[in-house]
Amino acid sequence: MSTVDTARPSAPRVTLASPLYRGATVSMFLSGLGMSAAAPQIGLFLVNDLHVSLTTAGLYYLTNLTAPIAGYLIGARSDRTGRRLGLFRLCAVAGFLGWLGIAFATQPWIPFVISAFVLGFAGAAGSQLFTAIHDDLRGNPVGDEVVSIVRMALTAGWVIGPVVGSFLAGAVGPRVMLALTALCALAQIFPLGFRNTPAAPQAPKAGHGRPALRAMLPLLTFCGLFVLAYAGEPIRYAYLPIYMQDRLGVPPVVSGAVMAIQTFVELFLMPLAVVAARRIGALRLTAVGGLFGVAAYLCFSFSGNVIGIVAGQVLMGCIWGVLAALGIVVAQRLLPQAVATASAIFMTSTAFSSALGGLTGGLGVSLLGLPLVFLAPAFYCVIATAGLTIMSRHALPRTRTGSAWGAKAGYPRRQR
Repeated sequence: MSTVDTARPSAPRVTLASPLYRGATVSMFLSGLGMSAAAPQIGLFLVNDLHVSLTTAGLYYLTNLTAPIAGYLIGARSDRTGRRLGLFRLCAVAGFLGWLGIAFATQPWIPFVISAFVLGFAGAAGSQLFTAIHDDLRGNPVGDEVVSIVRMALTAGWVIGPVVGSFLAGAVGPRVMLALTALCALAQIFPLGFRNTPAAPQAPKAGHGRPALRAMLPLLTFCGLFVLAYAGEPIRYAYLPIYMQDRLGVPPVVSGAVMAIQTFVELFLMPLAVVAARRIGALRLTAVGGLFGVAAYLCFSFSGNVIGIVAGQVLMGCIWGVLAALGIVVAQRLLPQAVATASAIFMTSTAFSSALGGLTGGLGVSLLGLPLVFLAPAFYCVIATAGLTIMSRHALPRTRTGSAWGAKAGYPRRQR
């Protein structure tokens, strides 16, 4: 045992030693930085600069629903050709052109069209990068830890981005800020250089046809449960600051600090989640994470004080520390014959979460009010936890290729 532990390489050292992993880490940070800088400002830009109504500005986020379709098309193409980084670069260029077009938009319909038909493809860049890493990590004993490090860089970008975006929008205007977001999208290419990866080992086999629907069912089930777990995020970001400031009398600065707690806890727990998953199984750990989500939303609903809100934010950091670290790994293992498709479907499924969360929040706040609107995402997390628990305990039927995905993917089967 000690010999094995001594020979086990260090994940940070492996990441730094590889141009692909090192470059991917920087690229994901730039992606998170640019996206999170623009996300809180795009609504203000539509209202203040393009003079659309608040209702119309809210409809902008529905354009994200095209992202899963674009992601699937890019993923299927990647699985047929095996050329991950080439498609990654094309998606990054699409992001650059899309955000630059929005920055110079003079008509209110332009950002909607660009978001639906250009940025949808740009969102697939990250999935192609994670697929390239997956191909290169085959057989590496610290593969999951390396993926976690790259994913942590994306989260770190989302920590800094909103602050940078707010400062730039106030200092130089939203159009300049959106143009800098476009540059961040383009800059994702440069840390990786222009190196090419060889065709993925499974690409020739995958080229004979797309995965059958039956083979994709475990992946689609997992992504559907992830959508339910993630659906509370739009509700939390929209209504928790309002609840703290209007109902609890929390100053805006303190409210912002409380909202940031979740991300810092998430960053701290992501590497620990990978270690824990090796012992108890990735799917089983995601089910445990769902329980943290239930507890968090119950804290928001019934605590009635800042301490309860802080506790809820810590619990939210726990659920996302697990799902952010393990979600992409689980998705890839559930469809090993089409890893790029699996990555794209998973990473773009958040668009459905945003739509579901926005609809639920709008109806819930009118029917239940604050803070009981948070009971709705608590219910979603209960369903997600139950579904993930079932997936982790029961061996599913074999696919056409004869592989029992539950065991071969490294997830524990129920002992009888």
